[in-house]
Amino acid sequence: MIPNRPRYATRLNAFGRKGDTVAEMIAAAAQVGGLDAADLNFPDHFEHHPPAELTRILTDHGMALNGLAMRYYTDPGFRLGAFSHPDPATRRAAIDLTKRGLDALADMGGRLMTLWLGQDGFDYSFQADYERMWDDSIAAIAEIADHNPSIDIAIEYKPNEPRAHVVMPDMATTLLALAEVGRPNTGVTLDFCHMLFAGEMPARAAMLAARKSRILGVHLNDGYGKRDDGLIAGSVHPVQTVELFVALDRAGYDGVIYFDTFPDHGGTDPVGEARANIAATDRLRAIARILAADPALAEAQARQDAAAATRIVMAALYGA
Repeated sequence: MIPNRPRYATRLNAFGRKGDTVAEMIAAAAQVGGLDAADLNFPDHFEHHPPAELTRILTDHGMALNGLAMRYYTDPGFRLGAFSHPDPATRRAAIDLTKRGLDALADMGGRLMTLWLGQDGFDYSFQADYERMWDDSIAAIAEIADHNPSIDIAIEYKPNEPRAHVVMPDMATTLLALAEVGRPNTGVTLDFCHMLFAGEMPARAAMLAARKSRILGVHLNDGYGKRDDGLIAGSVHPVQTVELFVALDRAGYDGVIYFDTFPDHGGTDPVGEARANIAATDRLRAIARILAADPALAEAQARQDAAAATRIVMAALYGA
């Protein structure tokens, strides 16, 4: 095993069939081999299991808790937003729900809460007061971060979906928000498809996150940049995936790699898909370590010599 290699975690719902319980999804994920962690959604995955029982189920299947991810979209009351909703009572409900999630996470011994705020945004010109929406979001994140300073709060940004425009659509905006939040237990979750969707180069976005904030999570997947496809890691953008791994190594990221892929959308066998994710990621990370130490590549980058750099990368990926 590679020393200090991040553990591999999974999107648990990828293993669910209609009617499956959380316990059945965990059992299915445990069949993969190589997945040793999972994220749970709050409150969805806690409807029938208290935190202590979920901890036991994970342990019984040889898996650890990576963290929790808040889910607001299942509540129709949050359609106009959770933290940026125009109704103060609804914003308070979203904040209080998140605090309950943080308490459940603490009960399970976890230290990472991921916030995806896809419902916080707008669809029309003149629909919203942008400044108020921004201020309400900043205040909510700060209050949540203060609820339990020992837990890290990661913002997972995305340009749109379900809203046409969201409050935090890209890396630069997210870093601006976190600077205003000003809490040491906050940071960014990088989602490969979301970065492509935002028109970003994933490695560059990772560099910015490490420079101005903290990389708290990495959601690995792939896609065509038009939507959140959730395809097998490296299946569409292997070069950009390798470059992301080089950037993560340079940033000192030694955390979990979480496969945020969607085999359930196309009926793909989730166990086979997860094994493909692990195999591809192992290979691409090994190539990234070779390239990171290649003096010829460093020299080509210093000259901004795209042709020379591409030859070196292609040889590492596909052979001389």
